[in-house]
Amino acid sequence: MVRIRKEKSIIGKIDSMSQKLVILLVFPIFISLALMLLYSGRYHSAINRMETITSLKMVVTQEIPETVWGIVSGRQTVAESRVYVSILGVHDTLQEIMEKADDEDRVLLVVADRTMQTLEKYVDQIRDNIDAGRAVVENEAVMNEVRDVANLIDSMLNDYIAREIEATARRSNTLRLLILFTAAAEAIVVILAWLLRTRWMKNTAVFVKRPIDRLEEVTAKLAEGTLDARLNETEVTELRNLTVQVNTMADRLEEMMEKSHQDERNLRKAELRTLQTQINPHFLYNTLDAIVWKAEAGEKSEVIQLTGALSDFFRISLSSGADWIPISQERKHIEGYLTIQKTRYRDIMHYEIDIPDEIGDYYILKLLLQPLVENALYHGIKNCRGGGTIRVKGRLKEDMLEFSVSDTGSGMTEEQLGALRKRMKEGQRAVSEGTGGFGLVNVNLRIRLYYNQPDGLQIISGENGTTVSFRVPCRSREEISENESISGG
Repeated sequence: MVRIRKEKSIIGKIDSMSQKLVILLVFPIFISLALMLLYSGRYHSAINRMETITSLKMVVTQEIPETVWGIVSGRQTVAESRVYVSILGVHDTLQEIMEKADDEDRVLLVVADRTMQTLEKYVDQIRDNIDAGRAVVENEAVMNEVRDVANLIDSMLNDYIAREIEATARRSNTLRLLILFTAAAEAIVVILAWLLRTRWMKNTAVFVKRPIDRLEEVTAKLAEGTLDARLNETEVTELRNLTVQVNTMADRLEEMMEKSHQDERNLRKAELRTLQTQINPHFLYNTLDAIVWKAEAGEKSEVIQLTGALSDFFRISLSSGADWIPISQERKHIEGYLTIQKTRYRDIMHYEIDIPDEIGDYYILKLLLQPLVENALYHGIKNCRGGGTIRVKGRLKEDMLEFSVSDTGSGMTEEQLGALRKRMKEGQRAVSEGTGGFGLVNVNLRIRLYYNQPDGLQIISGENGTTVSFRVPCRSREEISENESISGG
């Protein structure tokens, strides 16, 4: 007896998956609930701190002065009064609250705690006066100071409670807005998901049935011996593998040859893409558009200047496939680039290039400075209100070439700078750094690999802008190994 295996229909499986999708939409509720619990916890912590401070106020303004007065009036001794225990308790409680308080609130508590030390000194003075047998009048004067200091501490604690009330009110408002936003967003998401699910199920019922009918037709022909029958590619994911397998069974050899040719084409395409990444198409298009605009405006000299700059830029970029070029060519390369960009960002971009001619004949790895200049423009100057200046500097110091590219842009935050340094250390490439073909991470990696040195780029950034610098060994044409391609200059 043949056991018939029960299978689930495609539509039923899709229906089940879509229902699970709707269920998964509930997870944002748990996330929002966690956030609300977090805010609620902070809210209750603030309430507890205020309650604790309120209890301290009673100790400071009433209990301690009354106890001290009892000592002054002779009703009890210092040891019997346990006044120092009360003062120590206030100190320990303030220390505990300070560990949990914000910086601004902690200042008030620190001052209050130090004032408690002053209060303790007055108690010490009263104790010493009693031990020395001085007149009660002297201790009464000190007692007045004790009350004044207690009132001062009470005022500080009131200020702390006022700040806590303000902070708690803000947390309460944030919690309320979070609840409203979460409720509205969840309702919208659930309704939208349900509507999409209903529409999806109707469309799925239509487009799944057609490929199934076609599959039955083709398999029937194959069973009859018609091996030239083929299945068209289907949009149904569950049937895609079955379609491929049926076609492969009909003509495996042809499929393997086609796959081999396809793999070869994909490899060649990948090689072409690798070469094309060295040229920024947007930069080329914008430059050509600028040349057209200048030509239409009759600005012949500007057209000649832009065309020459573009020609120099790409001629040096390609360099007949050379890896090493003279510094004079690298300088000419960034001059061409900045000349072109000056046409687009005339009012917001200024630049200075300070690379002496004396080092122009030394060789450097191609395309080290231009990506840094491009980064300074797009991430430093372009988004800075009022524009700024890019400065490129090169020097020869003790057989080492030192270069720096600085801008007067808005700079990076500590978090951004830290993340960038981490990517550079790990050799990861940022998406935003691929606009010019080589990003900071790529330049950093090329310096370390080609020059065989542990450090590449050094980055300093702040409110006044960003400076990217590097040091590489000075190399002449003769010092470059034979297996390294160089430009003739």
